[in-house]
Amino acid sequence: MKAPKFSYVRADNIDQTLALLSEHGEDARILAGGQSLMPTLNMRLSQPEILIDINRLDALKGISVKDGIVRIGALARHAEVAGSDIIAEHLPLIAEAMPHVAHVAVRNRGTFGGSIALADPAAEMPACALALGATFVLQGTAGRREVAADDYFLGLYETARKPDELLVETLIPAERGGSISVFLELAQRHGDFAMAGIACVARIDGDRIIDARLVYFGSEAKPTLASNTIAAIGGKAWSEATQDDANAALAGDLDPMTNLQGSAAMKLHLQRVLTKRALDAAIVRARAA
Repeated sequence: MKAPKFSYVRADNIDQTLALLSEHGEDARILAGGQSLMPTLNMRLSQPEILIDINRLDALKGISVKDGIVRIGALARHAEVAGSDIIAEHLPLIAEAMPHVAHVAVRNRGTFGGSIALADPAAEMPACALALGATFVLQGTAGRREVAADDYFLGLYETARKPDELLVETLIPAERGGSISVFLELAQRHGDFAMAGIACVARIDGDRIIDARLVYFGSEAKPTLASNTIAAIGGKAWSEATQDDANAALAGDLDPMTNLQGSAAMKLHLQRVLTKRALDAAIVRARAA
């Protein structure tokens, strides 16, 4: 199929981009990596009036760290994130997750900010950002504002970003010394959309889980922080009894979608399997640290 007719503008600066977004609102689309946008255009699932190409905006590029906060520019390519020494040292959860993001060709063009802005429920980066307590910086003609990841993901492809705002960067606290991160997902084939996945950051003392952030994706309409499960396992030694508590609590945290990837019951089962695997791995990694 062919894309519908639309106007195209290659933005020279952020102010021009914001002015166009303010003028066109929901009828505008941002072109960054284009790995999700272009297929939806060709299938006419997206029919914008104007496409705003931001690929030459250097202010949106780069990865840096300052005062314990890692900045990932919205235009940082997945391949750049995957190869970054900063990410490997300070955000090992993201480093572990990045090879699961689609395939090499997609990672070479796709952007970190594009993944966050789209908020695909099966995407890896939104789940990692939520598990790590990220903050997203949004900019409009009225100025900038920061939105915590806990408040950003609202529903299926729905976020707190307004139509006239641009995601400019993501700010993520470096993982603390002593914290353990684990990323796992299940897909029919490597690179396919996840049927179920977990991003876990925890502090472990022996076999005891001091605290944890467990974020699930692939089965839900959005990345989901499992508050009930976290409370059920917090401060306890990881054992069969604690695992039973986690399994029971997880049913209250998750509301899996039935789709072509599988039934809701199957996805809940897979998330329970991943919970055990993730916390088993966290215990092993804590002992080896």
